[in-house]
Amino acid sequence: MTKAVFTSKVTPSYKDLPEERYHFPRTYLNYVQQTVGDYIVYYEPRRSSAELSSRGGRQSYFGVARVNSVIEDVELADHYFAIIDSATYLDFDTVVPFQEQGKYYESALEKDDGSTNKGAFGRAVRLIPDNEFDRILRAGFAPILSEAPPLEAPLPGYSEPPTPFIRPVVEMVVSRPFRERSFMHSVRAAYSNRCAITGLRLINGGGRPEVQAAHIQPVASNGPDSVRNGLALSGTVHWMFDRGLISIGDDYKILVSKNHVPEDAVRLLNQSGLINLPKDQTLYPNPHYLKFHRDVVFKK
Repeated sequence: MTKAVFTSKVTPSYKDLPEERYHFPRTYLNYVQQTVGDYIVYYEPRRSSAELSSRGGRQSYFGVARVNSVIEDVELADHYFAIIDSATYLDFDTVVPFQEQGKYYESALEKDDGSTNKGAFGRAVRLIPDNEFDRILRAGFAPILSEAPPLEAPLPGYSEPPTPFIRPVVEMVVSRPFRERSFMHSVRAAYSNRCAITGLRLINGGGRPEVQAAHIQPVASNGPDSVRNGLALSGTVHWMFDRGLISIGDDYKILVSKNHVPEDAVRLLNQSGLINLPKDQTLYPNPHYLKFHRDVVFKK
């Protein structure tokens, strides 16, 4: 097993859904097979499509997940899928540029003269050592890691505290409390602390937003902790959404369950009939998860 970087487009197709599967050609089969059972980070390139002239990508690492298996694409010759454990997918709380202050997170991307190794950079799948992988995760989850409690004071008799053991971040990523904090942080930030369905932006006396982070496809139904599977919702609307009283169409129209929602509650919803969306189009609710909510949760 080994860790790797998987390059994924800004707006991937159903064939390439980062939370569930990664589509790749035979060229990278040997590399991807080595990652089975281990973790990978996703990287978004500058190109937003297969067109060489396309632009718009953030050129940043944006999420982490574990690879479960590799299967063949029966519809396209010499292509395969890396099947992702959706329960392990997690968006970074802040995207991580491939280079910061002249330093590369992946040493293989830097030539001896300090310039970018374009040959290595052009590979869609790149194996990466554990220490560089961990450094990317620490940068991506910096806002959450900064909330960790301080180190305990040294024991009596010690002139200085012992060197602390630094736990690999990838071990923390599987922790449910860590994932919940990260998901909440990322969803709130994507929606600017504003309820997607009512437009309300309430901040309490302590400066904390009242809006909650809701999963579109529930975690109990294998929904990932991805912003694309999330909505920022006020408490009442979150309750209504989880119980299928309201849902969202692929056109982002708010759907209301017939004969289940009182008129007073309907008046809370955006008068436009549409949800508020993140400024970043890559964080819009994914149709895959919206369809699950309509098919499984929504009371039609």
